[in-house]
Amino acid sequence: MPTTRERTPEDYAARHLRRGWLCLLVFLAAGLALESLHGLKVGAYLDLDQAVRRHMWTLAHAHGALLGLVHLGLAATARAHPSLTTCSHGHVASNSLDLASLLLPLGFFLGGLWHYAGDPGLGVLLVPVGGALLVVAALQVLLGLRAAPP
Repeated sequence: MPTTRERTPEDYAARHLRRGWLCLLVFLAAGLALESLHGLKVGAYLDLDQAVRRHMWTLAHAHGALLGLVHLGLAATARAHPSLTTCSHGHVASNSLDLASLLLPLGFFLGGLWHYAGDPGLGVLLVPVGGALLVVAALQVLLGLRAAPP
């Protein structure tokens, strides 16, 4: 298996294709689970005092699914611009997106799992870290594309 520095453009794209489809599978299934909780009128999800939980879990589902699409976009970008996959910007973008895809949805989920009097739980503190990593990933892709030869 190639190391990070030896990864080919095709390996890079395939990695993000796998991660993108995995995110979509997990978070679309989570959305179906949320719809089931709603349809079955589960009090732990629908009661008025659970509004924070409902909101946080909806955000976890939405952000996770959208991050899956961002992975697919990065895979397409890597195929269109193979030089991105061999520069340091591409590696930072890849790792930042991987971490953001974990921290953003997890932060929302944990924030809703344990919440207090209308406020999300401490898990929500992972959200700004994940958001910052997502911004770093986007910036690194732009810098990598700018640095690439035409």
